[in-house]
Amino acid sequence: MATVQVGLWVVVVLVVMALLFDFMNGFHDAANSIATVVSTGVLKPVQAVVFAALFNFVALFIFHLSVAATVGKGIADPGVIDVHVVFGALMGAIFWNLVTWYYGIPSSSSHALIGGIVGAVVGKAGSGALVAGGILKTVAFIFVSPILGFFLGSLMMVAVAWICRRATPSKVDRWFRRLQLLSAGAYSLGHGGNDAQKTIGIIWMLLIATGHAAATDASPPMWAIVSCYSAIAGGTMFGGWRIVKTMGQKITKLKPVGGFCAETGGALTLFLATALGIPVSTTHTITGAIVGVGSTQRASAVRWGVAGTIIWAWIFTIPASAFVAAVAYWFSLQIF
Repeated sequence: MATVQVGLWVVVVLVVMALLFDFMNGFHDAANSIATVVSTGVLKPVQAVVFAALFNFVALFIFHLSVAATVGKGIADPGVIDVHVVFGALMGAIFWNLVTWYYGIPSSSSHALIGGIVGAVVGKAGSGALVAGGILKTVAFIFVSPILGFFLGSLMMVAVAWICRRATPSKVDRWFRRLQLLSAGAYSLGHGGNDAQKTIGIIWMLLIATGHAAATDASPPMWAIVSCYSAIAGGTMFGGWRIVKTMGQKITKLKPVGGFCAETGGALTLFLATALGIPVSTTHTITGAIVGVGSTQRASAVRWGVAGTIIWAWIFTIPASAFVAAVAYWFSLQIF
């Protein structure tokens, strides 16, 4: 009985850690949802975070849990998952989120979590315990999502410029201040739909590993789903102000029309990835879309030095979080 109690407490602690990561994901990635709409002056910061948080949560009722299934069952062999692996994965992801948030670097919470899972699993059982298909699909979209965001954002900008070629700048600005509410809502919907499911997936992984859920279950318990969507919405309301400035102004200067195009291009990318069950980086996606919008004006409109720093953070995300996760996995063996 004592062993069962200790085991249950470990599960509870890890679920709380997962929800803490989800909350951090929300405030770390809140900038992705609200940077453009705040920077263009369409909404005040407080209005923007409440608006984004609402759509983060509403995603619960719209998207199928295909991303959660990929994270929960498609990254590593379920047979090697235990509480130590989950602890290591979460510690690796949380560490990298804190470091990049502190320095105001838009990095991927999603890939930090994937890197954490990879590091902890390899630390326990070697690379043979990883599911190649899930890993390759996720790694491929490190490149695909920003490129697709770039393409769709720039295409939207060119299309809008042609459609509005006879309208006065003041009229265009007035129209797109209203339309940007729709695009920001759509992007926040995609953010909640893809990112909350990653935490649902790791909780599902934990519950299967500890016998609190069956590997044959079609979906995780409803309490896990609602808790994760609530946590990411709460984190978004807390906000990630350090990163808002980088995303909204340092990469390129945006007007409402540019904000609309970037958010719409980013939202379409996220909807596609979520439908395909691919955990992607909302940060990579919106950064690609913002750069795409800026580049349609002129190449010098994009501050490529800032974009380059962000890309280096992307490159280091998975290996850095994987290394910390492997160390945390070894440490957890000593304490659990």
